[in-house]
Amino acid sequence: MTTTRTADPTAEPGAPSTTTQASLYQQLRAHLAVLRLYDAAEHLPAVLDAAIAEGLSMTAALERLLAVEVDATEARRLAGRLRFACLPTPATLAEFDYDAAPGVDRALIDELATCRYLESATNILLIGPPGTGKTHLAIGLVRSAAEAGYRTYFTTAADLAARCHRAAIEGRWATTMRFYAGPTLLAIDELGYLALPAEAAAAIFQVVSQRYLKTSIVLTSNRGVGAWGEILGDTTVAAAMLDRLLHRSVVLNLDGDSYRLRAHQARNETLRKTTTGTRKPLS
Repeated sequence: MTTTRTADPTAEPGAPSTTTQASLYQQLRAHLAVLRLYDAAEHLPAVLDAAIAEGLSMTAALERLLAVEVDATEARRLAGRLRFACLPTPATLAEFDYDAAPGVDRALIDELATCRYLESATNILLIGPPGTGKTHLAIGLVRSAAEAGYRTYFTTAADLAARCHRAAIEGRWATTMRFYAGPTLLAIDELGYLALPAEAAAAIFQVVSQRYLKTSIVLTSNRGVGAWGEILGDTTVAAAMLDRLLHRSVVLNLDGDSYRLRAHQARNETLRKTTTGTRKPLS
């Protein structure tokens, strides 16, 4: 007499039907857990179902299973790089408004987005008045580098100077210099926006010198390079720093109306039209 085996309606999808297969399945899950391939273990039933439904070979099924783990690992690593980068906003290069910044060369930005400039330790200087997109571009460049697998860090000139000042007082100067020398791309935002203490010039110069010809810097400033001696309070240090920054560099001069001013004017115009449209005529 032949007994027909019925499927267990409570069985896990993708789980084997025989005792031997079930044992092998559990061993496989255990192996994945020991190896900490948790995402692969989670997707194992679905991959096994797909292998049966699509007639995948053992090699193809294994590749699909490991691809799940690789994708999850890369996503975790990217999340870690972005956390370390300390980006102030989620801005991307794709979101940059070129219509509002007609002087920006889109082809150049697209080239910089490939991150090839990092291979030659080329620096990028973004110079222009407030609100013209310098910080947006700097953040976008840092994000692109992080997505390409590079270690990055974003800071402001004022925060960098303050951190270096505390490090000098606490005897951690060498450690702090190693920290700023580490990332493949370091973004220093807003040079010239705030008055810097006397020791800031030496701190920023030391960071630039540590990275010279080794790794790249993205630096934004609302003042032209000719005014950096005034910003840093030391024309000699400013000249030495510029000599290193400009040796291998791309300089973008941004101009135009402020993004924030344009947005403010657009909101006011929308509010004016709304108010005008809803105002009742006097009887």
